[in-house]
Amino acid sequence: MSGENWLGLLPTEAMEVIDKSYAWGNLTCRLSAPDKAAIVVALSNEDSDLVHLTEDPDHFLTVADFNRVGHWYRVPADAAFCAYLLTHQHATMPFDAFQTLVPQAIAPLPGQWHIAVTFCPDPPEIRDGERLPAWSAWTISNDTVRPISLDIQDGTQHVTALGSLWPTSLLSTSRALLLGAGSIGGDAAEALASYGVGHIDLVDPDKILFHNVPRHVLAAASVGMSKVDGLKASLNRQWPESNISPWPIDLTANANITRPLIDAADIIICTVDGVEPRRVANYLARRAGKPIVFACVLADGRYGEILRIRALPEVGCLDCQRRYMRDNGMIDPEPSLDRGYGDGTRHNPMTAIGGDLHLVGSIAAKVAVATLLQNAGEVDQTLTDDNLVIALRPSPGYAAPFDARRALHPHWSSATPPYPDCPACHRHP
Repeated sequence: MSGENWLGLLPTEAMEVIDKSYAWGNLTCRLSAPDKAAIVVALSNEDSDLVHLTEDPDHFLTVADFNRVGHWYRVPADAAFCAYLLTHQHATMPFDAFQTLVPQAIAPLPGQWHIAVTFCPDPPEIRDGERLPAWSAWTISNDTVRPISLDIQDGTQHVTALGSLWPTSLLSTSRALLLGAGSIGGDAAEALASYGVGHIDLVDPDKILFHNVPRHVLAAASVGMSKVDGLKASLNRQWPESNISPWPIDLTANANITRPLIDAADIIICTVDGVEPRRVANYLARRAGKPIVFACVLADGRYGEILRIRALPEVGCLDCQRRYMRDNGMIDPEPSLDRGYGDGTRHNPMTAIGGDLHLVGSIAAKVAVATLLQNAGEVDQTLTDDNLVIALRPSPGYAAPFDARRALHPHWSSATPPYPDCPACHRHP
């Protein structure tokens, strides 16, 4: 029989209609035979008119064929138990036996089959405190009934469903400001949303270009769109709980807009790759008393660097950290950041690979989220150090802390104190 190894998809809206209805009803599915997948798109209460459900225009089944022959049934506990047994035994049952459990069941014409959904309002317990699923799906022919997999849109696709495992309530009220929505920033934005950060402001004046695509989280379909608008559209689809605000502005030229965004933020991530905008971000964050995480790749993509500048009097700002490196004979990588790591020019081709850039973005987001949670008392998110250099394509000839010899070798270090004459760290009359 056809219908083996199928997957049924049941939207929340369909569940609500069935729960408020009587004994049975008709349903319409969109079916993809190559994918063996079906989604309920319309249903009725008994023989009433079909209620059409809201369809996701981005879902792959939206363009699939309609199958208007299908049914749902409200069933007793025995039917739920039967679905459980047959599923675990990889077995089928005769249609006549199924109709004994579900008297209102309707058989298709000979040689045809359809999908049915059953709902048991009071499923039996299989063991103490654990009940069988209330919802089941089946493929039904005129002689054979087979349980199939059913996936239900019940809210578990949202980050908030992880509330017992992750402090989603804390992060849902947090606001992050992301300065730079390029390859590193795009991945950091996705990671922040996946952690459950409730509001994310995206600042970047640039549009996505063809040469960005191999390294960016946005695909070729977004070429020509501003990076922040493209990310907003992508994040809204994937992480609807996060409120995304795009700001297609230049950080430096529009400091009058950036300042209020910094004031509103709980944490800032800066992934821009120019010296001047990094220094502006450093100064504004320091003056506002907000923690900021800087993320970049250095030495033509050989090393990734994440610097966390906490808003504490004993922690020096970005300029202080770099000055300390110069004063102690270490490499100051800051000037190299004015050479775009992937601008496609002959003298500096795209040497930083997308996967490495995404790794740095993900780590930067983790550092930012851990900082928020540590400040909120989540001790398991404590970071003892502030600065991380991670080897991506290590090469000999670089001084500490860029002297790793093995890929993914991490070098953590503590933040250095502020210099007494630093204008960002100290207010002068």
